[in-house]
Amino acid sequence: MSAHFSFSIDKRHGLVRIVMSGLFGPDDVAAFLDARREAHAALGLPPNRHMTLNDMREIKIQAQETVAAFQQILADPAYRSRRLAFVAPRSLARAQLLRAISGRDCRCFETLAEAEAWLIATDDVEAAAPPRRFATG
Repeated sequence: MSAHFSFSIDKRHGLVRIVMSGLFGPDDVAAFLDARREAHAALGLPPNRHMTLNDMREIKIQAQETVAAFQQILADPAYRSRRLAFVAPRSLARAQLLRAISGRDCRCFETLAEAEAWLIATDDVEAAAPPRRFATG
């Protein structure tokens, strides 16, 4: 297949950056999962404390099996992002993305700058908020 992907981490912001392009097959999805596992381990945060920025501007229209595979990946609670942003053009590929993320709290953006600003602004607000107190009964 013609799939390409890369992961980079931003420890300062607790952010995993992903760039995806091309057409993914089953082997590509498996390799993606391995790379994701390595990126999360390198970030060093507890589960679900990271944010994710996924640049999909160069992704191709995917086979339904691939969309279903990524839907399962996004549903995996072990790797669920605290905040999730996608950069995707308005196209059929974006429509596939929206179908795959149905039910997830995330946002789609036209540019990387918009997506990153939303993630980091959200992170700054959470960091400035006082800790939550819970009543015990």
